[in-house]
Amino acid sequence: MSSPETGTAQELRLAIVLMALAAFASGFSLRISDPLLPQIALDFRASVGTASAIVTAYAVPYGLAQAFAGLLGDRFGKCRWVAVACLLSAVLVLACALSQTLTQLTVARLICAPAAATIVPLGMAYVGDVVPFERRQTVLARFLAGQMTGMIAGQVAGGVIGDHFGWRSVFIVLAVVFAAAGLSLATQLKRNPWTRPLQRTADSKSGLVRDYRKLAADPWCRFVVLASFCEGAIFFGAFTYISADLHARFGMSFSTIGLAIAGFGVGSVCYAFAVRFLVRTLGEIGLVLGGGIVVALAYLALAGVPLWQQAPLSIAALGFGYYMLHNTLQTHATQMLPEARGTAVAGFSSALFLGASTGVTVAALAVDRAGAVPVFVGAAALWPLLAVWISLTLKRRAARA
Repeated sequence: MSSPETGTAQELRLAIVLMALAAFASGFSLRISDPLLPQIALDFRASVGTASAIVTAYAVPYGLAQAFAGLLGDRFGKCRWVAVACLLSAVLVLACALSQTLTQLTVARLICAPAAATIVPLGMAYVGDVVPFERRQTVLARFLAGQMTGMIAGQVAGGVIGDHFGWRSVFIVLAVVFAAAGLSLATQLKRNPWTRPLQRTADSKSGLVRDYRKLAADPWCRFVVLASFCEGAIFFGAFTYISADLHARFGMSFSTIGLAIAGFGVGSVCYAFAVRFLVRTLGEIGLVLGGGIVVALAYLALAGVPLWQQAPLSIAALGFGYYMLHNTLQTHATQMLPEARGTAVAGFSSALFLGASTGVTVAALAVDRAGAVPVFVGAAALWPLLAVWISLTLKRRAARA
């Protein structure tokens, strides 16, 4: 890849900020369903497990569509396509607000997912293109602060706005957020050199199938993608049901639930601000193992919390601990195939959300029968094992290097 000859550092920062704004809109959409599940279940007279179909309906195409993000980014340019994806999502998400049955809402969430799915992986790949590897983990974490704060906004909006104005109004707000992000980035496409497609060298040009074959043939790439699938299944298979659990056990209002769930985003943003110190102090092995411990303790705390007031702190710890592990994997994902970075990061992100949809579907069987507490305990047991596996593999790779 080559960088713009006329672009300044200030213009580069602006381009990254605007891509982070698009990631904010994607994050808003991604977690918006969690606090809405109890409301939607009541409105359509369904169980929470049945209503969770809207989560799976979004997560599956979201994961699958990310596999094609690299192709779209190479064809149209990463910044250009992200602007288009935001504007397209603004239109499609209105179908959710107009849904009259749970089936219609499930289908509407399904068609909303593909465009929104491509935003974050292309943003990550863009950072990989323009930021050197030694600074990439810090910049990536701060870019992803956009997605994290979007998650906070989505979770708060799902609870507070949904509680006062109904869950349909939340999707109208989401459409406005997507439109604002898309228009903001579109205004820079001609004036900012860093938003233009970067030139690929002749030897880096390849096709989608060829890129994925190279990804699948490399043992290290296979490990990173498989680890991404496992973290999605374990973490989000439990996290999705926190809202329903707080409502069932403590009778919390939807507004309060939304504020409590927003703790995840707060913990994530705290990690983004602390990432430089953590990387320097712990190293990537320490980050992974520390994330394994923090998440396990947080899920155990949620399973045994006697008062709802203690839940927000545990949820914030989940956000902090999750990104300690996830950000380390993300950084390696941006370097799996430098010559096909968009495809490599898209494969990584696709695996994460396919894993999440698998975890949500499997956990639904337990939630409808025994509640969410056994699911939290299961995640607390499995997450440290994942962290140990990742850390040992990283150690072996470093030793060989």
